[in-house]
Amino acid sequence: MAKLENCQNQQIATNTEGTALTECCINPSILSADFVNLEAELKRISNADAVHVDVMDNHFVPNLTLGLPVVERIQAVSPVPLDAHLMIADADRWAPAYADAGVASVTFHAEAAMAPIKLARELRARGSKAGMALRPATPVEPYLDMLSELDMLLIMTVEPGFGGQSFLDVTLPKIRRARAAIDGSGIGVAIQVDGGVTEETIVRAAEAGANVFVAGSAVYGHKDPAAAIERLRAAGLAAM
Repeated sequence: MAKLENCQNQQIATNTEGTALTECCINPSILSADFVNLEAELKRISNADAVHVDVMDNHFVPNLTLGLPVVERIQAVSPVPLDAHLMIADADRWAPAYADAGVASVTFHAEAAMAPIKLARELRARGSKAGMALRPATPVEPYLDMLSELDMLLIMTVEPGFGGQSFLDVTLPKIRRARAAIDGSGIGVAIQVDGGVTEETIVRAAEAGANVFVAGSAVYGHKDPAAAIERLRAAGLAAM
């Protein structure tokens, strides 16, 4: 849990150029892992800051992955904390159960929540970090006033639902605006990006202000996922 605390509950400092200096956290997505051998796949990323678990319901996104029973089993064997990304409809109803299961960080989509502030508070009350995700075309401005209710803001850099997509550079200005608002508020909210993260694109995302990076094929597509994590972390840190 300590690694996740560093990523999501930190005081932001700045360098002489005014650029935010934060922890560079790598959360590999098991969407790119071997689902037949998930416990072994989790052990291969024990140097990660958290494991990103993509929960899809075939309603909010056109794909179906796994649900709470499987997440509970992953929770039981994972060497690192769980970062659950709920790409599901009716998040107000279903998200709290993931906090009850002991998931360290639970992220719901703003587009799927009727009462996002209430939901974020409920997740925190049940012991989880509260994250909120925005699809690429969803503006960040309507949600800036609720930053204090969040531990993490996830800005999708691809359309949610499938792995292996290319990074959307059109999201970089939104990341910059979110970082400026967070730094201006003095609140330690992490900015996570998810989709198309590679050793090349992590540089652009980090320069824009992100500090938590979800990587699927860029980690599990290599023979040595742990070494891939270290290369991504180094590239991100160098760009901050």
